[in-house]
Amino acid sequence: MIRVGCCGFPGGKSKFFQEFRLAEVQETFYKLPKVETAIRWRESAPSDFEFAVKAWQAITHPTTSPTWRKAGIQVPSEKAGLYGFLKPTDEVFEAWQKTREIAEVLRAKIVLVQCPASFKCDQEGIKNAREFFGSIDRRGLEIAWEPRGNWLEKPEEVRRICDDLNLIHAVDIFWDEPVSAHPIAYIRLHGLGKRYNYRYEYTQEDLQQLLQRAKKLIEAGKREVYVLFNNVRMKDSAKLFVEVLAGAGVDFA
Repeated sequence: MIRVGCCGFPGGKSKFFQEFRLAEVQETFYKLPKVETAIRWRESAPSDFEFAVKAWQAITHPTTSPTWRKAGIQVPSEKAGLYGFLKPTDEVFEAWQKTREIAEVLRAKIVLVQCPASFKCDQEGIKNAREFFGSIDRRGLEIAWEPRGNWLEKPEEVRRICDDLNLIHAVDIFWDEPVSAHPIAYIRLHGLGKRYNYRYEYTQEDLQQLLQRAKKLIEAGKREVYVLFNNVRMKDSAKLFVEVLAGAGVDFA
């Protein structure tokens, strides 16, 4: 099964719910919504619509990140160093609990934990990753981890962490292969030409290549392949990929 959607709701949630059956919620990364808001999103979506949740940046990004300023969150100076980088602090674990609460309300199956490039694959980073992922109460949620920066140069370390802690290795399949043994593949597409080229428009040829890469993952034993577009024209790209899948007679949702 290949599941196709977008990182966000281009065109608005109501219209998106009519056209797709999967989205990765971005609002939860910047500033967690109220539980009542998440309940409203779930109730307004079709019963078979799947929400994936992007984990709150308090877990992954330090308060010096521009994304904190964008969210308009004020943190007391004495606590500023206690957030982000998967640090084993009460603040980070509380941020996970709040993220999980929203995911449960949305009946999400997967939470994406996207770390910034500034989160390094070094002794401290490895320790933080192992302690965080090994300690949190998932309550049945699957965790897709997207490490960036120098982690991309150390796939064996990523593989060990993923397999030891039952994580999905989230990747852009045009740039990297998932190294985890997890039966779910989680692909986030950020453009071509350079690694993060959000203005890129995928061509028919690109999407045929994407189909072949997804097929290889299934042949290698993945039972589900999530494909989430994360470019400016993501909705158009997702629609075009659905057409490619339909034309190839591939089972998708």
